[in-house]
Amino acid sequence: MQLPRTLGQLKTSGYRTVSVKDELRANLIRKLKAAERLFPGIVGYDETVIPQLINAILARHNIILLGLRGQAKSRIIRQLTLLLDEQIPIIAGSEVNDDPLHPISAHGRRTVDLHGDETHIDWINRDARFVEKLATPDVTIADIIGDVDPIKAAKGGHLLSDELTIHYGLLPRANRGIFAINELPDLAGKIQVGLFNIMQEGDVQIKGYPVRLPLDVALIFSANPEDYTARGKIITPLKDRIGAEIATHYPAELQTAVSITNQEAWLKRDGLSAELHVPEFIREVVEQIAFEARDDSRVDKHSGVSQRMPITVMESVVSNAERRALLTGEEMIVPRISDIYAATPSITGKMELEYEGEQIGASRIAKDLIKRAAGEIFEGYFVGIDFGRTVNWFEQGNNLRLADSAGADECAKLLEAVPELIQSALIPFEFGNKDSAKVVSACELVLEGLYADNKISRNEEGGYTAVTKAKKDRRGMIYDDLTETGKYS
Repeated sequence: MQLPRTLGQLKTSGYRTVSVKDELRANLIRKLKAAERLFPGIVGYDETVIPQLINAILARHNIILLGLRGQAKSRIIRQLTLLLDEQIPIIAGSEVNDDPLHPISAHGRRTVDLHGDETHIDWINRDARFVEKLATPDVTIADIIGDVDPIKAAKGGHLLSDELTIHYGLLPRANRGIFAINELPDLAGKIQVGLFNIMQEGDVQIKGYPVRLPLDVALIFSANPEDYTARGKIITPLKDRIGAEIATHYPAELQTAVSITNQEAWLKRDGLSAELHVPEFIREVVEQIAFEARDDSRVDKHSGVSQRMPITVMESVVSNAERRALLTGEEMIVPRISDIYAATPSITGKMELEYEGEQIGASRIAKDLIKRAAGEIFEGYFVGIDFGRTVNWFEQGNNLRLADSAGADECAKLLEAVPELIQSALIPFEFGNKDSAKVVSACELVLEGLYADNKISRNEEGGYTAVTKAKKDRRGMIYDDLTETGKYS
């Protein structure tokens, strides 16, 4: 079907103008009736955030999403465009998406007055109707609303007070669409006043000249809850115009977090030299690190620990395992605990530390988080399994070091010397002792779990040894063994 190309054809087609909030509501209702998936790729919000979003859209509210970093706020906002019509008509050449039937700009009105039913129509798609701005203290009224353009005035022979001299800002250009501002509290108060005024009264003063702009815009904001409530930088009249305040959150359950990382992490890599297999317990340990960090008093709660942490950690873990396979020529890439330690740089940059944490150091905090996470996952897999003979072997003065660059066969031979370690490590899993790469990964989980339970020790070089009597007496002193050195057989 050919789209109307003139105002006359548009009128004949029976097209009716619908406000953007009514459009969002109608398309949402259609999707709900058809049982279509809303907000694809958003995991863990089905019972919390998404129902609240649906209610807000059905109520035609402006929305603010409150949440810490890495809680998919921006992704949700951008996916709201999926609730817009695929295309809408505008007056050709309009900077503010003028509705051909009801133009709001001086350019639009004059074009219709001049050409009547022969006014040329353009069609814009839904993506062109989304405008997003990151709020920063240096944003100006000119950026958001607009400013007088002397060049336009000179070329057109207009007075500076003529609306045709205006260079429109982001908000007018979002007319008949969605206008999103990220980190709203960082927007200066006078800009918020201008934003509120144009939405409430439909007018604004630019360089002292009043301009009527009855915009049709759905406003969506995001903010950190600490900024929003404590710093108090959102002006009261603007807050009052926000109909729905929706709180996002980090995943509440480990498996939900694993699903997010599986979806987002770059693991399907072209040109891999070997087959990649990531054990489920490795995925769980990586995810548990973020859970441990969010509960750690040394990590800044107001900043949060982004869901991007386990994503980047998983990518680094796989990269270290890939590097090992390239060096050893192995045909299967299987990450293990030592690869998680090698991914420490992907952890340290994702945490804001409190004073105590700063004194200890990000690297030590990261290693402690790995230890605790591995201990937590170890308990889930090996509850009730006795590793007494394995611990005894270390207490007899034996040491074991599994370098993260050593091949699976080499590590498996070292592990065979430890009584009952391999046999016990395989109990919860379906693979056999012939899958040496998987065996090594499982055994490293056991060793790290025993270390987390203070039954054996681990030093800075990644070697496992017996726990000294002094350390047994100081159970819970988590940094004692981070600087030890030792000799390995």
